Amino acid sequence: MPQLGQLVRIIRGRDSGKYAVVISVEDQRFVWIADGDKRKFDQPKKKNLIHLELLDAISSEVVDSLNESGRVTNGKLRFALNKYVDRMKSEAQEKGE
Repeated sequence: MPQLGQLVRIIRGRDSGKYAVVISVEDQRFVWIADGDKRKFDQPKKKNLIHLELLDAISSEVVDSLNESGRVTNGKLRFALNKYVDRMKSEAQEKGE
């Protein structure tokens, strides 16, 4: 089951291969995602869970912001995604990939 602030990788659709953050859970099948860049917080994308790969990472900054005000800035979304992607790249370099 997806959680607020969880990072996902899109595996189906026009944006396949890109990363986003879950900003709302509709039900057991659908979530609303945004990346802060192409897909802003004000215009999230409704996605079926079978079209997403749920990642282990959950952004505490995004979760805190959503719980406090019900909103999150697009900058925080971009920051969370960039931090995760940079960490994955550095881990891949350490492994020699």
